[in-house]
Amino acid sequence: MEERARAAAEASRAKTSDSDTLQQNYVTPGLAGQQISTVDNSRTFAPNIACQKTATMLEVLVQPASSGDLGKVTVARDTDLDGTVDSTANLSVPVSGICANGIVSCQPGTWNGCSFYRWDVDTAKALKLTSVDMPKLAGCYCLNNSCGTNLAWGNMASVLRDLGGGMIGALTTADPRYGVAEAVIDGPSIRYVGAQSTACSANPDLPQTAYRANPATIASDAYAASTGNSVFQALKGSAIGTGTALAFRHCSIERRVTVLKPGAEDIISRTAGGYSTIQNGSSFDFLMGSPADNSLAGGSCTLIDFRMTLHVSEPDRIVDARLARFFADDWAQVRIDGQLIGSGPSAWTSLGLPPGKCELKKTFYAYPNLDLRTFLTAGDHEIWLRVAVAEGGEGFAQVHVDVDNSCKTLEQVVDGCGAIAADPQCKLDSELVDGVQTWINGVATGLRPLPQTRVLGGPSCPTQLTRDFYLKDRTYRCAVDDIAKPDTSRGAYVIDHSTETLLADRTRQSDGSYATSTRAFSLPDRGSVAACEPVCKTRAPKANSEAAPDGVVGAKQNVPVGYDTFFHACTADNQCPADPGEEVVSACGCLDDFPEAVVMMQTVRLAGADMVCTGSVQ
Repeated sequence: MEERARAAAEASRAKTSDSDTLQQNYVTPGLAGQQISTVDNSRTFAPNIACQKTATMLEVLVQPASSGDLGKVTVARDTDLDGTVDSTANLSVPVSGICANGIVSCQPGTWNGCSFYRWDVDTAKALKLTSVDMPKLAGCYCLNNSCGTNLAWGNMASVLRDLGGGMIGALTTADPRYGVAEAVIDGPSIRYVGAQSTACSANPDLPQTAYRANPATIASDAYAASTGNSVFQALKGSAIGTGTALAFRHCSIERRVTVLKPGAEDIISRTAGGYSTIQNGSSFDFLMGSPADNSLAGGSCTLIDFRMTLHVSEPDRIVDARLARFFADDWAQVRIDGQLIGSGPSAWTSLGLPPGKCELKKTFYAYPNLDLRTFLTAGDHEIWLRVAVAEGGEGFAQVHVDVDNSCKTLEQVVDGCGAIAADPQCKLDSELVDGVQTWINGVATGLRPLPQTRVLGGPSCPTQLTRDFYLKDRTYRCAVDDIAKPDTSRGAYVIDHSTETLLADRTRQSDGSYATSTRAFSLPDRGSVAACEPVCKTRAPKANSEAAPDGVVGAKQNVPVGYDTFFHACTADNQCPADPGEEVVSACGCLDDFPEAVVMMQTVRLAGADMVCTGSVQ
């Protein structure tokens, strides 16, 4: 049996060992309607998987000039795939460089005055060149004498493949019905064998190819097709289709936003005492005392108290609060919640009589501009003005407060799905995010809503708010009654208790008990295999002719020559089949160049990243 398996593997390997062999034995004859033989060559058959086929879908003939440019490029096509070439044209410009999707045309033999062209297809499905900026081209390189000598003739095969590949890419993108079966290089020409193998329709705008432009529609189209298919729905609703008894649970995640515009008096207000409140927009002046001249009568020295209560509702909206000024005839002290914050005309800290002669026969004025915000926390606060008067006098204090009474947004995300999502028996079945279907039938559609800007608060307080979502409407599919599952305990016992030489088993008896047994067991000799497929690594010199918007790469380097690296599978006698011009870097063996590959990929990735900040004009 092992010999038969090895023989079958070798026969299959002989026909599918690499891409060239696979193309030669299956792809090309399959698309061209030629004979294909089975793996063991016992039978042959002619498949017919292409609607139309031609030996010359596209042929490109080039003629290098003495300047190194491709002076003449002739393009011949069989546009209707009937086997006859019906269109021939020459490029109107010389080719100084080749890109994956276009060409570069410069002054012959130089890289000056260059124009850049991309391969396109016109309305008649004919190839054309469209003038573009160089960043819209990919993989460009130079091939005329400004980059080296004899580059076109010396690398004719790759030049033809790159030039023709750009044309084929434009043709198959414009008309996805057609495919390329084979590319044949003959001297300075390349010929593509083509076939139409998709839908067999005369119309290139096929529903089957529409998903290439918009892959996200596959999910919704598949759902629409399944809902109209009675067989699919029958299977879906069967015990096998569901596997469990299901309950659908609906919930939502909502962003609730409230816009408030408080009145200034809702932030701070005078609730007791004082004699006046002067409001100017969002500013308050709270006045207390008896400021009229000699409005207070005293004896030799009389203490008179004035108390004012301020209620603070939103301390975080108080922008500024200060003891603006106070005055008295004769003495005064100001306290807030019992703490002394000002006195005059000199220091007076006790609750008793002033520390000097009571009668001063004049009025003193103080402008402390003292910050009171640390005192004005949420709640009630008492401002206390004490005046010492001999004979006649007066007293006054002013507290100035600025508040922010602008619109305020209160935002809250109410998650009504948290408990359901945390249940391991529940899976998301469908989801609508602000009207966009992001999940359907348990499959993500790939669609996401754009951030939305809403105007909230009404005419009195319009507020713009931009958020990723406002409402997620979800349906979860929850398993509530699992169908009886098969008993796998016997298999688990065999696996857990057997060894390479002993097979253990446990069987259930008619009375419900279990009987265990063991017997000798051995695996056949599995033979030995090589640790790896021996490969070798080679390199060959090449001119650095790659081109970028700033010019040819080699012109910016001290040594304008690099190397191409190749890996070859070694022969049966462990020899490296290096091609002419290649130098062996690593001999045959189990090579591991993974670290080098990672470094190369990181280099390419980081080379495309910004090296300076581009968030603002520099």
